[in-house]
Amino acid sequence: MGAVAIEEPVKTAKLNKQKVRDGVATAVRISRQVFDATRQGKVLVSLALVVVLVASSIGVVVSAHENRGLFNTLSQLQAERDRYQSEWSQLLLEQSALSAHGRVENLAAERFNMVVPGRQDIVLVPLMSPVASQ
Repeated sequence: MGAVAIEEPVKTAKLNKQKVRDGVATAVRISRQVFDATRQGKVLVSLALVVVLVASSIGVVVSAHENRGLFNTLSQLQAERDRYQSEWSQLLLEQSALSAHGRVENLAAERFNMVVPGRQDIVLVPLMSPVASQ
């Protein structure tokens, strides 16, 4: 059979409780010093300036982020505008080509058997002036 050694219990609970008490006492002492220091005018002003500085820096970051987003949107809209302008130019060219007098005359002749009237077939109708009709 093997030998069994029994060790005496270590009193770690008291050590841990004592360390916790010391830590709490130190935290209370430091917090009192901080609160006492904040009652001084210079420290209070410094803290206020730090708060304003942090708020200002957050504002700068947010503003820069919004600026980037708006710039990206602007770039996309400008590219879309350029595409629309190009398409508009092409449509204007196509319209002018489709509405050319020669093309319209050829289509009228081919589809509807229309011809340009000769000089002898043209009749001029005089307009009556309003004074002459009374």
